[in-house]
Amino acid sequence: MHAEALARAAIGRLRASGHQAYLVGGCVRDLLLGRTPKDFDVATDAPPERIVALFPNSSCVGAQFGVVLVRDSGAQVEIATFRSDRQYTDGRRPSAVRFETDPRADVLRRDFTINGLMLDPENGRLLDYVEGRADLERRVVRAIGDPEERFREDHLRLLRAIRFAARLGFTIDAATFDAIRRLHGLILRVSAERVRDELARILTEGGARPGFELLDRSGMLHDLLPEVAAMKGVEQPPEFHPEGDVWVHTLLLLEKLDHPTPVLALGALLHDVGKPLTYRVAGRIRFDGHVEEGVRLAGGILARLRFSRDQIEQVEALVANHMRFKDVDRMKESTLKRFLRLPGFAGHLELHRLDCLASHGNLDNYELVRRKLEELPAEQLKPPRLVTGDDLIAAGYTPGPRFSAILSAVEDAQLEGRLTSRDDALSWVRESYPIHHLPSR
Repeated sequence: MHAEALARAAIGRLRASGHQAYLVGGCVRDLLLGRTPKDFDVATDAPPERIVALFPNSSCVGAQFGVVLVRDSGAQVEIATFRSDRQYTDGRRPSAVRFETDPRADVLRRDFTINGLMLDPENGRLLDYVEGRADLERRVVRAIGDPEERFREDHLRLLRAIRFAARLGFTIDAATFDAIRRLHGLILRVSAERVRDELARILTEGGARPGFELLDRSGMLHDLLPEVAAMKGVEQPPEFHPEGDVWVHTLLLLEKLDHPTPVLALGALLHDVGKPLTYRVAGRIRFDGHVEEGVRLAGGILARLRFSRDQIEQVEALVANHMRFKDVDRMKESTLKRFLRLPGFAGHLELHRLDCLASHGNLDNYELVRRKLEELPAEQLKPPRLVTGDDLIAAGYTPGPRFSAILSAVEDAQLEGRLTSRDDALSWVRESYPIHHLPSR
C-alpha cells in the first residue's frame, strides 16, 4: 500500500468512527502545485489513545504532541490530533499543548500559510483559514500570524522559510523576510544537526543558488558559514574566471546542480573555500595552497555541522582533487589510471564539469577523461598485482619502509604497459632495487 492510499484509508476509518480527519501540511501544498508529495500527514480531532485503538499497527512517536505513526504494508502515515501550542521556551518545542476539536486552532499554530491547508480527499474541499491557497497562487512564503512570533517559537523556521522559497521558486513575503533579517542570529541557537539537515535540503532539493542568495541576504550565511561568506569580493584571474569573484563562481556552480547527492553539492559549495585565505597578487592573482587550505576548512565546517565522517572524507576528497583535472592531458599513464580509479570518481568528474561550466566553459579535459574511462576496462585501471610483499620476501628482500616504494614502482610500470608478467616484474625489481643497495630495517 502506498502512503497516499494509507492516508485515505486512515481518514475513512477515522470518519467512520465519528471523527473529523483531513490531509494536512506539505502533502496538500504539493498536491495543489501538481507535485508528488514525499509523505502524507493526517490531522484529526480524535485523541491519541483513540487513534491507537483504531489502528493496531501504530505507535506514538510524539505522545505529548498527539502524533501517532500508522504503518501498513511498508507505507507509513503520521496522524496528529488537532492541537494548539502553549509557550515555547527552548526555541524548538512548545512547553505544553492543548488538544483541540477545531481544525482552525490547529492551523493557526503552524509555520507558513502554504503549509497550513487541510484537504478533504473524498470531495476535494479545502479548509483554508490563513489564505494559503492565495499565497500558493501568488508563489509567496508567508508566516502564519505574526512572523516574529513564529520564528521565536521555533528558530529553525528561519531556515525553513528559505528552503521552501528556494525549492518552490517562490518569493518570501516582505514582512516575513524583514522578521528573518531581524532575528537571523537566533539560528545559532539551533542544534547543528537540525541546521545540517536544512542546509543539505537547500543544496539538494532544487534552487540551491537562490537558496544561498537568500541565506546571504538574510544574514544567516555569515552566521552559519562565515568561510563561504568570505568568498564575496575575492577577485579571480579573468582569463580563467571571466564570470567574476569566488562567490559568483560558486553561485553559478550551485545553479547548475540538478538534485545532486549531498556530497556532490557540498563539494560544489566548498571546492574553492580556501581561496579567500590564500589570495595574493604577485604579477597576477594567485591562490597558492588554496586546495590544501580548502580541505582543512571544508573538514572543519562539515565537522561543525555534524556531517558523518564518511561524508566529510568524501567532500574533502572532492576539494583535494578538483584542480588535478587541469593536468590530465600531461599525466603519465600510471598517474592518470590511478586518478581515474579514485573512489567515487563519477562525483569528481561531475564537479569538474560544473566547475568548467561555471567559469571558462572549456570541457576539453572533461571529454578527454570521459573517453579514457570508455576506453579503459576496469582490469586495466586496477589490474591484479604482478608482485606482492610475499614475493619480495621470497626473493630475499627484508621487509621495511622500501617495500611500498618498490611495489608502487612495479605497479606504475604495469599500468604503463612496461611490465606484463610476474617473472618480468621480479627481474625488473632485482635490477632496479639490488638487495645489497637496500637499507636494512
